[in-house]
Amino acid sequence: MMAAMATWQQFEGEAPAFAARLRTLMEAHRHKTMATLRKDGSPRISGSEAQFKDGDLWIGSMPGAVKALDLKRDPRVALHSGSPDPDDENPAAWPGDAKLSGRAIEITDPDVLDRFNLPQGRESHLFRIEIEEAVITRVAETGDMLVIEIWHEGKGLREVRRR
Repeated sequence: MMAAMATWQQFEGEAPAFAARLRTLMEAHRHKTMATLRKDGSPRISGSEAQFKDGDLWIGSMPGAVKALDLKRDPRVALHSGSPDPDDENPAAWPGDAKLSGRAIEITDPDVLDRFNLPQGRESHLFRIEIEEAVITRVAETGDMLVIEIWHEGKGLREVRRR
C-alpha cells in the first residue's frame, strides 16, 4: 500500500514557511541528485533538473532514459539539493540542504507537455512529484548541532536536534 502523498500546493498550504525555505534550497542549484529503483530493487542515483511550475514540482527526462523507465515501473523517488560546504569558521551561516521523497506521476496529456517546451517535445517524459516527506538539514544558530526539520504527509512538521 502506498503512503499518503501531497501535491506541492498541499504541502505549501500545510507548512508554508517550511515549504518556502525548502523551495529556496531546491532552487539554489540547477542540478539535483535523484534516487529511483532499478528492476531488481537496487537504488539508482541520477542527476536531474527539477522545476516548480503551475503550483507543482516537476521532473523531465529524455525519451527512454533509464531514470524515466525506473519511474514508469516504480514511481518512488527521492530528490536531494546540492549545497555549498559549510564555513568552518561560521557553520551556522550554512544555508543547509533539502531533500524530499514521494512519488513521480507521469504526465502524458499533450496540452500539459506542450506547456513545458521539452527538448524532444511530446516524446520526452514529464513527471509531477507528489510528496510524502520533506527534510531540511542545517546547523543551529549556536553552531554546535545539526537541526533536522522533517515534514511528513498526514503528520506535519517536527524538528530533531543532534550534537
